[in-house]
Amino acid sequence: MTETLNSVAVATKANVYFDGKCVSHSLTLADGTRKSVGVILPSTLTFNTGAPEIMEGTGGACEYLLSGSTEWQKSGVGQKFSVPGDSSFQIRVTGEPYSYICHFG
Repeated sequence: MTETLNSVAVATKANVYFDGKCVSHSLTLADGTRKSVGVILPSTLTFNTGAPEIMEGTGGACEYLLSGSTEWQKSGVGQKFSVPGDSSFQIRVTGEPYSYICHFG
């Protein structure tokens, strides 16, 4: 699990989605790689993707449903799941808030 991101520029304005149920901050690494770190409160949300994404759990747990799939999958601390670009996914958090790093591809 990624515990520290070094040499990053952090956007100080938060990205607030779904009436505050998801809040993140955008990061840019020294090599230009983009990521975001955030938290999702208990809810079921649908996100659309432009670029491919890898979601890495850093706290709590979630279930996710990729576009075109019929089975919810579980993901927790230290686990990752990939979402194709130009797609969507649902994410469901039912317990403690789910903290994550989103790696953009």
